[in-house]
Amino acid sequence: MTNPEDRTTRVRIRRAPKFSVFLVLGALAGIFVALVLTASYPIDPKVGFGPVFGYFAIYGFVGGLLVGAIVALIFDRVLSRRGKTVAVTVDRLQVPDQESRDD
Repeated sequence: MTNPEDRTTRVRIRRAPKFSVFLVLGALAGIFVALVLTASYPIDPKVGFGPVFGYFAIYGFVGGLLVGAIVALIFDRVLSRRGKTVAVTVDRLQVPDQESRDD
């Protein structure tokens, strides 16, 4: 049984990156870069490795988040251009009331 509300519409289908994954990976990469840079240079014995690494990790974290967000936005822009428009038929089903089924 066809319903008069059935209709065909056009929708755009495309892949979209998961921004949270890019942000987390960017932040982790930024912290790793901070670790490598901190370990590459001599540390002041009065301060120690931990506080210096923590200080640079804050900047690495924020920088990694920014880089991850920019990469995700670039991927989103590129993938949006590759999207396809397709025709979709929307079917609406009518379920009979509970009272009419009991009769």
